[in-house]
Amino acid sequence: MTHPFSPLTTEQKKELSSNAQRIVEKGKGILAADESVGTMGNRLKKINVENTEENRRFFRDILFSVDPSISENIGGVIFFHETLYQKSKNGKLFPELIKEKGIVVGIKVDKGIVPLAGTDGESTTQGLDGLAERCAQYKKEGVDFAKWRCVLKISDAAPSSLAILENANVLARYASICQQNGLVPIVEPEILPDGDHDLQRSQYATEKVLAAVYKALNDHHVYLEGTLLKPNMVTPGQACSKRYTPEEIGIATVTALRRTVPAAVPGICFLSGGQSEEEASLNLNAINRCPLPKPWKLTFSYGRALQATALSAWSGKPENVKASQEAFVKRAKINSLASKGEYTASGATDSAAAQSLFTASYAY
Repeated sequence: MTHPFSPLTTEQKKELSSNAQRIVEKGKGILAADESVGTMGNRLKKINVENTEENRRFFRDILFSVDPSISENIGGVIFFHETLYQKSKNGKLFPELIKEKGIVVGIKVDKGIVPLAGTDGESTTQGLDGLAERCAQYKKEGVDFAKWRCVLKISDAAPSSLAILENANVLARYASICQQNGLVPIVEPEILPDGDHDLQRSQYATEKVLAAVYKALNDHHVYLEGTLLKPNMVTPGQACSKRYTPEEIGIATVTALRRTVPAAVPGICFLSGGQSEEEASLNLNAINRCPLPKPWKLTFSYGRALQATALSAWSGKPENVKASQEAFVKRAKINSLASKGEYTASGATDSAAAQSLFTASYAY
């Protein structure tokens, strides 16, 4: 950047930019496998599987041990701290297993959301204390990117100016610390889909939030070429009575991004936000088919929308490992096509892929 006291060397910038580009190469997205112990427990409970470390490890092993060709569809995997130190059934650390496939290893580094005083139930995200040390340690252990989630909501009083400003600055500070320690920061300002607001209200809030985020990133001299954005798609609230087509969602989303996100950002990796697997794929496809100019890669960073069918197929039974892996690979390929605007729905979507994954006030 042109800042006279740039915190990064030319070599650091080159590494950050290269890793960011690798993650979002054409047709590639991110598997968000960074669910906390509690969140993973909720997922396992739905298939009547006990929330033990071994069961959490077993399911992650199913995902991480698929055929190496998965690297054609997945460019990065976000780990949870526990998962980073677990091993496959063959005794290999998960990060090594992922790296052997040519996939970039990432880590969730925030410490969760906390209430923001003086607001109507809004929040900020904690974890800046000790972040530099954690990032430095993760870098030594082979991690090349990080993720930090801030959460905003839409209501009569939200998102408030205070919540927008606070979360933008937290994200910028996190991004700066990550880059100084060699990690590509994924910037995630998620606007929850809770509420009955329409598409226009969602677009307005998304533009307000993203404009503030990029103002803060600029103020903190964050190197944009070495970052990725993980936003919500512009969708109506879950309780909105009006239904919108994927094409309408695509135009609203791309319009909001064009008004707020600099072209220097290499890629935008959407979160699924409680959409069903199929809905998330169809909307991503529509976003990429939108005729408006798009200077960034537009792809996915899905957790629930990549794992729901695979989890259901496994159901805690060792004999279902192959079926679970096939379900995961199928969904990854579909989203890879959607990230290029090449997905055509067959009309034969199974029930698990069509099931809503919405959770009110989602936290993990």
